[in-house]
Amino acid sequence: MIDVPGERVVVREPGPADEVPLLTLFEECEDWFVAATGLPSGPGDVQSLFYSLPEGAGPEDKVLLVLERDGVVAGLVDAVRDHPRPGAVSVGVFLLAPWARGRGLGRALAESLLARAGDPPLVTATVPAGWRAGERFLERLGFTLHAPSPAPAEVGNRRPGPREGGVRRAELRRTGTG
Repeated sequence: MIDVPGERVVVREPGPADEVPLLTLFEECEDWFVAATGLPSGPGDVQSLFYSLPEGAGPEDKVLLVLERDGVVAGLVDAVRDHPRPGAVSVGVFLLAPWARGRGLGRALAESLLARAGDPPLVTATVPAGWRAGERFLERLGFTLHAPSPAPAEVGNRRPGPREGGVRRAELRRTGTG
């Protein structure tokens, strides 16, 4: 349970029973999928969460957390510990259902991730270039956004979507942690 005023919120690891609620969350977060890949989410996207890793990372480094609001899956974070370097955390996917946005739940989920990852001194993330909702969220959390990069030929261990564009790399450097 995490503390969000006026909300009953739980952050936990996902289990087998979460497949359908995660599919629903992915459908609700179509804005992110279209901004990130040019397409809505597909049926294999939930399964790929469990094995998609950046180059050099192992399954033991993966952190998946589900956020429930009043018993309904409202968010998800997919991150990798010790990437891009030892002690750092790299955030891959960070989703919050549109109906749950603007309530402090995203910040609470981010803080829960940082606590579970050992309060890392460096957190990296990417945001689809031009997706202002994501850019504003990262800026409010204190991330520094870099200039957009061109669309990559490969994205980790998957092929990019047919209309996948460039991303903005974001960094949060935290002193006195780790």
